[in-house]
Amino acid sequence: MKKIIVLMIALVSLTSCQGQEKKKTVASKKEAIQQPAKKDGLNMKTSDAEWKKVLTEEQYAVLREKATERPFTGEYYKNFAKGVYVCAACGNPLFTSDAKFDSPCGWPSFDQAIDGSVIYKEDKSVGMTRTEVMCANCGGHLGHVFDDGPEETTGNRFCTNSVSIKFVPATK
Repeated sequence: MKKIIVLMIALVSLTSCQGQEKKKTVASKKEAIQQPAKKDGLNMKTSDAEWKKVLTEEQYAVLREKATERPFTGEYYKNFAKGVYVCAACGNPLFTSDAKFDSPCGWPSFDQAIDGSVIYKEDKSVGMTRTEVMCANCGGHLGHVFDDGPEETTGNRFCTNSVSIKFVPATK
């Protein structure tokens, strides 16, 4: 019975947080796609075997195979310390702590990415149209962006897997 309840909660969380269809264009998406990627761009010459050596099994599944971590389990879901979030695969700076907000969806949420740090791709993998967010440097899957974020800022919610990012605290 407990397993059924946990499964039902997980399904509700997934459908309410990742199942929204994109209703409007993400602010500055076109500029981000057109900006050149940092460092080596998506031309990083890293093989699957090399990624498997440097990433944990869960990081590899999310960043390279586009898996999704379970909601409410990620290390950074409730982290609100000052600093920068970087790609867990290549270290590319992605989000500032100022862009992070408390979302009930179960994953770290940001209202904007650092300019030029991410790229976007249409994703129809689960029977709906979503916008996938990937690291502009290594192409790692970070999560998805939705238009149900804070209206007082950008209105965007970058729903991000904790295992796809690392937090670098601000220095004093």
